[in-house]
Amino acid sequence: MKLLVTGGAGYVGSVVAAHLVAAGHSVVVLDDLSTGHADAVPAGSELVVATLRKGAAEVLADGSFDAVLHFAAKSVTGESVVKPGYYWDQNLGESLALFDAMRQSGVRRIVFSSTAATYGNPENTPISESDPTRPVSPYGATKLAIDTSLASYAELHGFGAVSLRYFNVAGAYDGLGERHEPETHLIANVLAVALGQGSEVSLFGTDYPTQDGTCVRDYIHVSDLAAAHLLALDACEPGRHRVYNLGSGSGHSVAEVIEVCREITKHPIPIRTCPRRDGDPSVLVASSEKISRELGWTAKRDLHTMISDAWAFARKTV
Repeated sequence: MKLLVTGGAGYVGSVVAAHLVAAGHSVVVLDDLSTGHADAVPAGSELVVATLRKGAAEVLADGSFDAVLHFAAKSVTGESVVKPGYYWDQNLGESLALFDAMRQSGVRRIVFSSTAATYGNPENTPISESDPTRPVSPYGATKLAIDTSLASYAELHGFGAVSLRYFNVAGAYDGLGERHEPETHLIANVLAVALGQGSEVSLFGTDYPTQDGTCVRDYIHVSDLAAAHLLALDACEPGRHRVYNLGSGSGHSVAEVIEVCREITKHPIPIRTCPRRDGDPSVLVASSEKISRELGWTAKRDLHTMISDAWAFARKTV
């Protein structure tokens, strides 16, 4: 198939694009490089540097594309609280421009990189797709609005759409890994201390009602995530919008993540204990039972593999 990958110069988008190329697909990456990296675009694919508003219609105009995989978004939760209008414009506004370009060019299949942040502070653990969606940040709200828009485009314009909701992605694949600025993800920040790029890791709260008193979060290896996107691509059904959670079903505590990082890096990784941050739930874990049952996806790589792969990548980029 000929596929358009928006945001394909970013961490997750580039890894998925690499898996698509390896599977024999023709891939065009559309990315404005505001947070992505041109050298992350996999060999064998084409890069078009543009925003979705300015580039999607032109790229799709020749009618040769079979589907879109949509990763382009602003994704820093804290920044979204400070700049809500910017996030609504960049995430929802740019996505609607993409969907309209798809409609005009006759492309009707799309896999969307959504987020489990659409659920907000969940009522149940692990979270299922039937649980209420009550995002607590503009970032989560914009992603939910895009999901809702896709449901409308499926109903009104015959789109076959799949939204994948997940929390924390980790690991690396074929020389592709996390290079965020600023970096907000736990594993990358812990490994940065092991590389001498920080003196200690801040641990926010040790009195949560969990096994070791620290927050529990869900982690998925980026290659497992890519596999889910390829399965979702095949599952796009005209006139239907599907939503799947991707998760481990159990999660790992912050203290556990730090301890595995110590084991792998052979570095003490000092900790500075800090008070809880406002709004941090004790446990955020998603269930992947639905996608396992319907599409056959399961997460195959464990936390040790995620951190080992991330560490190998981090050492190469110092």
